[in-house]
Amino acid sequence: MDPSALVHDRAFVGGDTAVWHLAQVREDARIGEQCVIGRGVYVGAGVRIGDRVKIQNYALVYEPALVEDGVFVGPAVVFTNDRHPRAITAEGDAKSAADWTPVGVVVKYGASIGAGAVCVAPVTIGRWALVAAGSVVTRDVPDFALVAGNPARRVGWVGRAAVPLVPLGGDLYKCPQTGVRYVKTGDAPEVLEEIHP
Repeated sequence: MDPSALVHDRAFVGGDTAVWHLAQVREDARIGEQCVIGRGVYVGAGVRIGDRVKIQNYALVYEPALVEDGVFVGPAVVFTNDRHPRAITAEGDAKSAADWTPVGVVVKYGASIGAGAVCVAPVTIGRWALVAAGSVVTRDVPDFALVAGNPARRVGWVGRAAVPLVPLGGDLYKCPQTGVRYVKTGDAPEVLEEIHP
């Protein structure tokens, strides 16, 4: 742990986890094992981060975010926590913590979020999904989906290797790197599942 990092006494940081320069980990946050918390990262109070997670420089993970195992969060990513932000009440008084209820971003196992993306809570990023750099995510992202844009829309599918899947016809797809096949099941919302031999 870098000496310039601010890790609250009530935060938990797992074994073999690196917390780099100027990072801040707030009270009651839990960071798993074998993680990398980059320079200038903010981890909010009570945030839960799984094992083998990489959060790159200057990402902001506001409470009550939940980040499952194996997730990649690129540089300068922001997880918001307030759907209706204001500094003051309708009467013009300064807002306090009692004036709002934070909502969180959930990122499922193995997902990746590209540099500079903004995830507007409450949203869930599905397993192995890939959010393109600079995207603004305003709705849930299905497992294995590749989303891009502002607002983010599904532009394809990816496998566990983060490589765009190749359509085989009908509802079948294949990862060109691993050879694993996938099938689309459902229309609203679309769902992609691995085919296990």
